[in-house]
Amino acid sequence: MRISRLALDHWRSWTSCVLDFEPGVNILQGRNGLGKTNIVEAVEVLATGGSHRVSSSLPLVQRGERTATVRANVEDGGRTVTYELTVPARGANRARINGGPSLYMRDILGRIPCVTFAPEDQRLVAGDPAGRRGFLNQSGALLSSGYYDLAQRFGRIAQQRGALLKRIAGRDGREPIDAALSGLEIWTGQFIEAGVALTRMRAELVERLDGPFGQIYARLTGGTQRARLVYEPNFEEVLAFEDPEPHISEHFRRIYPGEASRGVNLLGPQRDDVTVELEGMPAREYASNGEMWTMALALKMALFELVGESGAKPVVILDDVFAQLDESRRGQILDFAADQEQVLITVAAHSDIPDAGAHVIDVAALLDDSDSDADMDAVAGAGA
Repeated sequence: MRISRLALDHWRSWTSCVLDFEPGVNILQGRNGLGKTNIVEAVEVLATGGSHRVSSSLPLVQRGERTATVRANVEDGGRTVTYELTVPARGANRARINGGPSLYMRDILGRIPCVTFAPEDQRLVAGDPAGRRGFLNQSGALLSSGYYDLAQRFGRIAQQRGALLKRIAGRDGREPIDAALSGLEIWTGQFIEAGVALTRMRAELVERLDGPFGQIYARLTGGTQRARLVYEPNFEEVLAFEDPEPHISEHFRRIYPGEASRGVNLLGPQRDDVTVELEGMPAREYASNGEMWTMALALKMALFELVGESGAKPVVILDDVFAQLDESRRGQILDFAADQEQVLITVAAHSDIPDAGAHVIDVAALLDDSDSDADMDAVAGAGA
């Protein structure tokens, strides 16, 4: 499976952009600020429903526009399939396949398997929990049927419950409390139900990732160190009890005064974390920068391996990673990329281009073509 053509409209810095990719290694080369990462990010969002750079849709839409659109022609088993994603600045994303009827985004997730490697990956080991939750959500969308839909539903419920808690916290004494508490009880029940289901799916996901992660890390380091993943659910009761809901309900009753005074959800999967351990110790506290990079690489390669088990090799995105690496780790990446069906690489300097017989795309020239097209549209519009 590979992407043959990608088209963007009002995506981040690109008013419009059309480019063709080849099988094997494709390199987007251009100085920083031209928008090369924006291009590969569009592939990532189309494939996984999320970005390694942002957690909301608003930054993906060009400033002043209402929607952004990504279209990709995908060559799959001798046929070409066109996937389209429309991202609004506000509201739900919509999708189409071959220009057909409007679909939910979940209906196209996983159709283009894709794994991204980026400088930010080291934060998966050393950064804050939000980055690791984002990685879990992207992995779940690629690996687990129903995960994306469940995560979206839990997010909406959490938002509604949080809004009600804010209302309770901001009461001026005149608003009746009974109605608010009744509503909170309903939302809490839904929050627990969806949260327990999401926690169970994440526990299974981390268990699936842990095996290949440990094996790949051992291979990258010559078997000298042992690394593993440990899921830390905020709903701890899910792993401790066969029927966790009553115990979680009791937990909520205990913390209600704190939630009511602060107006926030203090418990739930929105506070989950995953600890990356090295020799039984938290890697973020004990590992060197080189070890953390190698663990992050092993984690992404583990995801790649699991996605590939479904049959189609994922498209690999290497976003500005070569300038950050020493020769040894460049070699690790290149050895991995050489065996893939399609690889999209972004580099700023010509000297960072690996000697891999690649198809090189000049992003500056692409930008000039885009500007020329925009000028022609403006002339045509003025004459209409």
